[in-house]
Amino acid sequence: MPIDEMLSDLAESRATGALKAGRSGTVYLSKGRICYVECARTPSVEELLTASGRLTLTGVRTARQTAAATADGGDMLVRRGVLSRGELQLCVLGATLDASFFLFGATVPKPKFREGDRHWLGIHWFFDVPGLFRECHRRRARLDRAWPSAELDSRPVVPVRRIRSHHVVLTALQWEILLNADAETTPAELAKRIGRPAYTTLLAVREMAAAGLLECPGPPPPPEKPPDLPKRVAGSAPRAMPGDGGGRRAQSSYPEISGDPTDVNLLIRLRNALEAFQ
Repeated sequence: MPIDEMLSDLAESRATGALKAGRSGTVYLSKGRICYVECARTPSVEELLTASGRLTLTGVRTARQTAAATADGGDMLVRRGVLSRGELQLCVLGATLDASFFLFGATVPKPKFREGDRHWLGIHWFFDVPGLFRECHRRRARLDRAWPSAELDSRPVVPVRRIRSHHVVLTALQWEILLNADAETTPAELAKRIGRPAYTTLLAVREMAAAGLLECPGPPPPPEKPPDLPKRVAGSAPRAMPGDGGGRRAQSSYPEISGDPTDVNLLIRLRNALEAFQ
């Protein structure tokens, strides 16, 4: 059963607890809203904090043990000055968006919902379930615009040995990826190694592939061609005009539209013409 369907049902019933998707991850809800998501493929808040040097592994274990009874580990970290309230909320926001992108849409054989379970960090952000679905779709579209093929997502990152350009401009994340790429590590594995979100790492990899900085199995597939539109739109059966009582038919037909059906201006003119007869 797709995990998305179960989440929609839990949101409607305003459930509180944890939806466990096997070993793939866990979604934590409070009154039908998502408050945190973990995914095996993406760095968690703990991993992001330890990679940045804000926490040690020992500090994470201690915090989890201390917060086991009250599930307010995040508040405890703020009180101890490990990070500010805003930093904690941003960490939860980033980790949840990252994990949701890779977890949602997956088909899990037997997802289990455990009512009342909470994450040890506590609740520091709420996410509307439909809104989180829309954000995942938006992120997928952005990936496809950068490089319209998922073939690179699971392949090791391999920088090219020679570039064709005289000058290359890299972001800080792209520079980190190139420094840590060893021709054996995938984008998701690199994200955990450098303590960066998996989605932003994957996006940077696709952008570098498009710039010719990575070894690729082949050129990206061309974008899907829009369906052919008729070059002439004519009303074969004129519709009754408002106010005619349904008896008298309109004598005018749809206007003629000619030109390349993939031209943006043509599509706008066609849409406006059709809307005028709605």
